[in-house]
Amino acid sequence: MDLVRVTDRLAVAEQPKPENFADFFKAGFKTVVNARPEGETEDQPGSDAEAKAAADAGLGYSNVPVTTDSITEADVRKFQSALTQSDGPVVAHCKTGARALGLYALGEVLDGRMKPEDVGLFGTRHGFDLGFVDTWLNRHGVKPAAGHPIVKGFYEKRTGSIQYVVTDPETKKCAIIDPVLDFDDKSGAVATIEADKILDYIAKEGFTVEWILDTHPHADHFSAAHYLHEKTGAPTGIGEHVIDVQKLWKGIYNWPDLPADGSQWDHLFKDGETFKVGNIPAKVMFSPGHTLASITYVIGDAAFVHDTIFMPDSGTARADFPGGSAKVLWKSIQDILALPDETRVFTGHDYEPGGRNALWESTVGEQKQKNPHLHNMTEEEFVKVREARDRSLPMPNKILHALQINIRGGRLPEPEDNGQRYLKFPLNALEGAAWD
Repeated sequence: MDLVRVTDRLAVAEQPKPENFADFFKAGFKTVVNARPEGETEDQPGSDAEAKAAADAGLGYSNVPVTTDSITEADVRKFQSALTQSDGPVVAHCKTGARALGLYALGEVLDGRMKPEDVGLFGTRHGFDLGFVDTWLNRHGVKPAAGHPIVKGFYEKRTGSIQYVVTDPETKKCAIIDPVLDFDDKSGAVATIEADKILDYIAKEGFTVEWILDTHPHADHFSAAHYLHEKTGAPTGIGEHVIDVQKLWKGIYNWPDLPADGSQWDHLFKDGETFKVGNIPAKVMFSPGHTLASITYVIGDAAFVHDTIFMPDSGTARADFPGGSAKVLWKSIQDILALPDETRVFTGHDYEPGGRNALWESTVGEQKQKNPHLHNMTEEEFVKVREARDRSLPMPNKILHALQINIRGGRLPEPEDNGQRYLKFPLNALEGAAWD
């Protein structure tokens, strides 16, 4: 099975089978640490079975059962003791490996060997989301450096979208960025599962929503901005060039009565405009190319770039939607790469290439060095690569469903006289698009 090496003394892993323990011994490991409570899943061997498998293989064994919500400092210290008392390298596991890595990271922060603001990238570099560690540290009064918001990502697997809650740890005021309204295009069903997860998290942490923000009108999912506005009363915002997107799609949908003035949002941000999330300064960067209206939110040391740059192993976003341009996208990306190298970059989509876990956090410096669409690439080369790639891509399967919702700020169509809502679906509207 695959192990993720963390240090010379520690590797983390997903749930192993008892027969894997002999392989751990052969690979030089001396101890197994199990970070799972009993009965999490039906196929879980359980602590007694793991202890026996460890003994049979000649390994030491320790159980530190935690959930992301129940970790205590005593659990962290017990985990550390298991590492230090082992005669050699340790394999620590939970269901996926994230909790095991999180226990290690918490110990490093509490003992001063890791900065709180470095936890997220530490997790990403090992293939895990450690957002729960940031949350734990905030609850326990371990504050990151000034201007470093807590960022919690919510991955929506159906569309590969990442939604964000960005919080000032000092004031507990937050912004929600690019929330998803669930939609099943096969049945026509709409739900608020993802948005309600966000609301549950905010309520649990005692945060106050200051803003509900979209980076652009999305083509692959419905926006939950309007639903969350109704639930929280927080103002909605988007870039001022959403008006250009509304005018474009107003024609495609043949909607002469659609107000193409951006009035569906409470605030239209201008390029360079500043605002705050709590006490953390934020600014807006106009980032067109993927769409006419795309913007980047820079909140403290975190840039929310959505469909411009993906993770370094995934390149960049497409630029072939109506109003898109690879040449314009290149310029927008250069503006993002002009931010300080240590700026955290949070992307809007991840499609788990190669079967890895979903990831969404990198840095400007990593993008410059590791992204194949950006490293040692000229504008001419980028445009050629991007346009060739885009010619091979079919349109998102929800683009004609989603834009009619999203250019109205996430509002569903009004019910007709029978009480039913209907989507409008233009035929042959996207000429030249590749077929799936």
